[in-house]
Amino acid sequence: MYKTLKEGQDLVIGLRRELYQIEDMDIVVCPPYTLIAYLADALETSNILVGAQDCYWQDEGAFTGEVSPKMLKDAGVQYVIIGHSERRQFFGETNETVNKKINAALLHNLTPIVCVGETLEQREKGFTFKVLDDHLQNGLKGINAENMLKIVIAYEPVWAIGTGKTATSQQAEEVHRYIRDLLNKMYNKEVAAEVRIQYGGSVKPENITELMQQPDVDGALVGGASLKIESFSEIVKKAGEVKK
Repeated sequence: MYKTLKEGQDLVIGLRRELYQIEDMDIVVCPPYTLIAYLADALETSNILVGAQDCYWQDEGAFTGEVSPKMLKDAGVQYVIIGHSERRQFFGETNETVNKKINAALLHNLTPIVCVGETLEQREKGFTFKVLDDHLQNGLKGINAENMLKIVIAYEPVWAIGTGKTATSQQAEEVHRYIRDLLNKMYNKEVAAEVRIQYGGSVKPENITELMQQPDVDGALVGGASLKIESFSEIVKKAGEVKK
């Protein structure tokens, strides 16, 4: 929940200037609802796409305060974050609502960025993989292989969000490999290999290179560092320099 209209416009103008030469990466900004249409217009001819931070699962109706995938698509959105840990923690998001939102997003040709991850307490109790099983198997219930290929998974260790703590590259790779193995069991080897799995949790210019060098880390879901032109641009550029 950051940026006024003017601040958001200044941010994307700066990002366009810094990142216009990047061609082989998907760069997405996910502003608050109030900025989406304006920034989509500002980025229309650029290499930067626009996403939303959440959506509802109905196209329209008596759901005051909610925004539908149909509305997002109309405003210029191509990606939508679903199941972010803060939505789960503060706003009652469940695997069931995540599943409904994924299906609704896919129906309107939006790419869901589906977030999974454990809290510090769950990690310390050794429940990391159990939590991932729960989030993925129930959140993706009924999603077939064809649609799974249209989904991005974002692993966000909740204990590393906004705390300054970051999972080590080895910890990130261990979890990403587990997610890929689980997708193999749920679907098949081809789906597991193709689905992009991002890491999110205090990603910054200082750690992006090491994270991206891990075989199963395909990208980053950037939080606080995406609020500044310099830090987000540096993250994108460094990520692009890493050859898988």
